[in-house]
Amino acid sequence: MARDINDIQRDIERTRRQLAGTLDELATRSKPQNLVDDAKRGVTAKVQDPQVQKVLAGVGVAVVGLVALVVARNRKRSNEIKELQRLLAGRA
Repeated sequence: MARDINDIQRDIERTRRQLAGTLDELATRSKPQNLVDDAKRGVTAKVQDPQVQKVLAGVGVAVVGLVALVVARNRKRSNEIKELQRLLAGRA
């Protein structure tokens, strides 16, 4: 059975309104500030997860430990260089 022209026009108008609404929603979602806000919410939610907090704490401890190790090695090396310089100065 053939559709009535009025039914077809109503379907076309309804489809146009739906498409316009979809395009408006996409335009709103793709605004830079909205993307930034969404990213902030996502990161905040992730950071509040206790498991993520444990991992971040572990990474923080590891970084502090590595920095302390590097500082200690540099001080030791510096002291050794000073001692060598003192010994070489005494020979001259």
